[in-house]
Amino acid sequence: MTYVAGADFGTLSVRVTIMDTARGVAVASVAEGYPLHRDPADPLVARQSHADHMDALTRAMRGAIAKAGIDGHAIAAFAADTTGSSVIVVDDRLQPLCDYYLWADHSAHREAAEITALARAEGLEALDWCGGTYSHEWGYAKLLHFLRHDPDKRGRVGTAIEHCDMLVATLCGVRDPGQLRRSVCAMGHKWMWSPKWGGYPPQDFLTRVDPLLDGINAKLDSPVGAAPDVAGHLCEEWAEKLGLRPGIPLPFGAFDAHWDALGSGGRPGDVVNVVGTSTCFIAIAPAGIRPVPGICGAVPGSVTPGTTGVEAGQSATGDLFDAIARRAGSDVATLMQGLDVYRPGQTGLLRLTWDNGDRTVLVRSDLGGVTFGWDLGHTAADELHAAIEGMAMHTRLIHERIAETGMTIAHVINGGGIPQKNDVLNQIYADVLGKPVLVPQSSPTGVGACIVASVAAGLFADIASAQDRLAPAVRRFDPDPARQAVYQELYGLFRSLYMGFGKGEPLDLGAVLPRLRAFRLAQT
Repeated sequence: MTYVAGADFGTLSVRVTIMDTARGVAVASVAEGYPLHRDPADPLVARQSHADHMDALTRAMRGAIAKAGIDGHAIAAFAADTTGSSVIVVDDRLQPLCDYYLWADHSAHREAAEITALARAEGLEALDWCGGTYSHEWGYAKLLHFLRHDPDKRGRVGTAIEHCDMLVATLCGVRDPGQLRRSVCAMGHKWMWSPKWGGYPPQDFLTRVDPLLDGINAKLDSPVGAAPDVAGHLCEEWAEKLGLRPGIPLPFGAFDAHWDALGSGGRPGDVVNVVGTSTCFIAIAPAGIRPVPGICGAVPGSVTPGTTGVEAGQSATGDLFDAIARRAGSDVATLMQGLDVYRPGQTGLLRLTWDNGDRTVLVRSDLGGVTFGWDLGHTAADELHAAIEGMAMHTRLIHERIAETGMTIAHVINGGGIPQKNDVLNQIYADVLGKPVLVPQSSPTGVGACIVASVAAGLFADIASAQDRLAPAVRRFDPDPARQAVYQELYGLFRSLYMGFGKGEPLDLGAVLPRLRAFRLAQT
């Protein structure tokens, strides 16, 4: 058998991809949606149902099998990545006590601030390895929020699980928290887990954060492993539902951006910018790197064995572009028309892209977007171009912070969905970064999961060999020296504004608008 299947769970849908590993091609890819539950009275809430996820997976898998025209029993292995930190609290039979606190749920900001404050005060080493700030998007904060706000369910809590691990447990038929297997990608990046300090942060530390967390580490205690190792095998019940053969291997899961990096061809030494609704930066770094402030985590084995996965992020990318177009009564594709002839800084606008806060480097959810340099002649297209420039300059700032870990960046890859259809963005990134930018020629979504599944099935010896066969070819965008020189100067101003408004560093505000006007006049 040469077929494998991979699923990629995103914010609004799951996509199942089936690949023929002998030919190195996808034979089918089908997406099915599920609802995102928002609360009009509380914009911080973002929840999803486990049942909705599994129903969508069933439809997508059966649809992909039918589209491929194959017998589902010919599929040798299945792997899946999910959003994260997307956390569900379950009872002692792994039955949900709530919906998932989706990655985009920011309800737990107070809990995260309390964890951060005590960890800083006590010099907790685990905090250093997640950038010096514990995020409101991560596991312990969301679990504590549940315990505080659902007192009637506290006595029934069996454990809390990341979506990628709950999925594997469900498909393997696991009903006992003691039989759970957890992904190092999830637990390392979002739960401060590391063998360096014996697993989770000390229980007495968590108890001092809030007595409601007393004893919680015992409930989380499960073997932790990394893909492409096998976490379990598909049970009869779910094999029948999905149309697959029972007993096929299921490797440990991971977060979507980490496997998007693999599907985009990321190798040791590379940084993959997974550019979509938001942007997740995945660096595949050497084992001996050091922690630096502002990075979302540095975890051995979270992407590939023998390397350290470094994660960073932008809280909104495609969402910001969509918001600009929506306010203009237009859409992004329409506003993009003609932006290919814009010159660096010609709009005279400079955009701090904090419309959904800052995930890296400042880790501040309380920031808002700022645009400098407006005049009466500016258009929505001008703002969109400035936003793309701002995203690229923030990306450069993040790459520079990643390099402070001791990593030398070999290649920059623009993965995710947006680079497939936005060459203007790719060129601006190359010019701002001053490095070639590689872009997969076809969508890498789901390819990373297929790569991992193929190794778990024994079809390839390792991830690199599977990438050689399955990862798409890339296009290359080289920096233009003249444009690069202009962006070098503009980046200096951007960095000053970023650190001035975001961190309170000294800033000559009186010089900002005249400098932007000068940029505009110089480019006309």
